[in-house]
Amino acid sequence: MAIAEFRSNKLRTFLSLFGITVGIFCIIGVLATVDSLQRNVQNDIKSLGSNTIYIDKWDYTGSIPWWKLINRPIPKYEEIKQLKQRSELAKNVAYNIRSSTKIEWDDEIVSDVNIYGITEDFSNIQKLEILGGRFFQQSDYDNQTNSVVIGYNIAEKLFTKPEKAVSQIITIFGKKAVVIGLLKKKGQSMMGGYDYDEAALLNYGFMKGLINEKSADPVIVLQGKESVPMKLLRDDVQGAMRSIRKINPSQADNFSMNDIESFGEFMASIFSGVNMGGWFIAGLSLIVGMFGVANIMFVTVRERTGQIGLKKAIGAKRSSIMTEFLLESAFLCLLGGAIGLLLVYILTLIISPVIGFPVVISLNILTLAISICVITGILAGIIPAFIAARMDPVVAIRSK
Repeated sequence: MAIAEFRSNKLRTFLSLFGITVGIFCIIGVLATVDSLQRNVQNDIKSLGSNTIYIDKWDYTGSIPWWKLINRPIPKYEEIKQLKQRSELAKNVAYNIRSSTKIEWDDEIVSDVNIYGITEDFSNIQKLEILGGRFFQQSDYDNQTNSVVIGYNIAEKLFTKPEKAVSQIITIFGKKAVVIGLLKKKGQSMMGGYDYDEAALLNYGFMKGLINEKSADPVIVLQGKESVPMKLLRDDVQGAMRSIRKINPSQADNFSMNDIESFGEFMASIFSGVNMGGWFIAGLSLIVGMFGVANIMFVTVRERTGQIGLKKAIGAKRSSIMTEFLLESAFLCLLGGAIGLLLVYILTLIISPVIGFPVVISLNILTLAISICVITGILAGIIPAFIAARMDPVVAIRSK
């Protein structure tokens, strides 16, 4: 009966569906995009190391003027040993320096490659997957071997087939180095940080002999033990660093402790604000759509007055009449919601390649969309259904 009614009044049905379609499109589009973005950022945060602090002379939040930071001392390799001794909550402490240079192999040259010099604990903090060959062993760090692990894109540019990279001898900073490992392709991170696809990793001992360490942006990467709250870890590390650098109680820190989780919380608050905006826009559209559905249901009740009278005359209960119109109203909203979801799905196929991460309509969001449609349909149809259920059968039949 509902489908026949919609077919016989196409324009009226379209106008009623339009508000619901726009509302569902707005809210599901925003929620799906923000949810996918948030999931992508959380994965990037995990890749940078959970419960991790980056000890640097620079503050990553940008809240401290650069002229207050420029004269700070840089982190030193010797400090990681002292941190391991003085911090009770630290699980892994690594040292990292970075630079950029060209890499040569045969007649092939790749310029501006990011080079990272790392210590033993670095791979425990940053989860690096090896596609071919092996990662650094303790002997590589101890003997400062001229070994290198390269990113997938660099291997592809140098050797065409990345799998050929292992065991090849390349030139880096003018020195020969043996490729011992190939990193699995990770893709570009939204958080910035380490782009391993476009990088090469050296052990710290080998790299420090190739460059000026003071100009290599050294940083200490510290990871806390499992289940240690970030605030407690920060206090512990701050006390240890102040002790190591012999900073008086009256003096300010001459280092910054940058933790990724704080940035994650900041991003979560932004996502929450965007979601609220999406709900507000969708709410307005849904209200307009609700009035449209209510209008079509009022007209439907008036057109079926005679039918309602006949049904009540042969024993139909009020609840049966109400259920009939509420189901029709909910069906109308579900139809509008289905069109909105289809439009969102088409949108995800278009924007996913553009923004660089997949936008997915999760099961939770799909369930939410269906729930919104049903609730909107019930609210829009409850007054017309109530009017239909209370009709006097004699009067209703006479109106026919």
